[in-house]
Amino acid sequence: MLAVRTIFAGAMISLVVACSSTPNNAPVVERASRGAEVVKPTVVAAPIQAKPVIDLRTNYVVKKGDTLFRIALDHGQSYSDIVAWNSLKNPNDIKVDQVLRVAPLDASVNGAAQTASVTSGVASEVKSALPVSANLSLNKTSPKGDKRTYSDASLAELQKVDGVVAPVLATAVKTEQVVKPVEKAILSAAPESDAIDWIWPTEGRVVANFDDAKNKGLDIAGKLGQDVLAAGAGKVMYEGSGIRGYGNLVIIKHSNSILSAYAHNKINLVKEGQSISRGQKIAEMGNSDSDAIKLHFEIRQQGKPVDPSKFLPAR
Repeated sequence: MLAVRTIFAGAMISLVVACSSTPNNAPVVERASRGAEVVKPTVVAAPIQAKPVIDLRTNYVVKKGDTLFRIALDHGQSYSDIVAWNSLKNPNDIKVDQVLRVAPLDASVNGAAQTASVTSGVASEVKSALPVSANLSLNKTSPKGDKRTYSDASLAELQKVDGVVAPVLATAVKTEQVVKPVEKAILSAAPESDAIDWIWPTEGRVVANFDDAKNKGLDIAGKLGQDVLAAGAGKVMYEGSGIRGYGNLVIIKHSNSILSAYAHNKINLVKEGQSISRGQKIAEMGNSDSDAIKLHFEIRQQGKPVDPSKFLPAR
């Protein structure tokens, strides 16, 4: 009996030891503490590159069918100047969507600089006419809403300052009234063509009048070899046959914004860069690139065709 008890006790002890030594194989899961912020990776988008802004007052975007000669004519500029401004190695190789400069490098700032100089000049005169205290108040850049303890002295000082500011404001209004008309006068100056003494470029009957949609000038009929005269004094800006539809062409520049064109000539008698006097013979009438003998005559202002009959004397 004792032996049986001993065996049973030994078995129980072995069972307990075995249970206590069994490893815990349950998976360990780490949980984020409540309220912890989960940080997501930041995705940085590639910056969007804005398209460059093209100033169409001084630049031109080449279109299909354009030639450099035509672009020069349409903008009232010399072909050689456009070549130089754009450093073109091959003037005949211009591409669609190519941006060309069609005005001098300082053209885009001339107007602003002139207006600024006039404005600053008037402002300087106004400022010099004001008392020193008024000038100081005009130049003040510190915050204006300062807090002061009420007192008779503070009230008197504020009234004194207000007495200076009121005349300054009145003077500023007068300045604005002076500057605005000056700016307007700069922007809307009288056409330079008024100062050009025009004559008719040849004798003959006008067979086609100016039509902005169809005919950019006047067509004057005549005889083969008839004299073509410079309608005004100036300098030859172009001579050649490189502009389609014009044949043998002469372009004379009369001022910074006015030029005249003489097309379909039989022969041109002048060269580029040559100074021309009013009434000088520059070509002989012909029918180059035309179905009839005639002179096609244009006047262009800022590169845009205008009606020549409004500038030529009556006859």
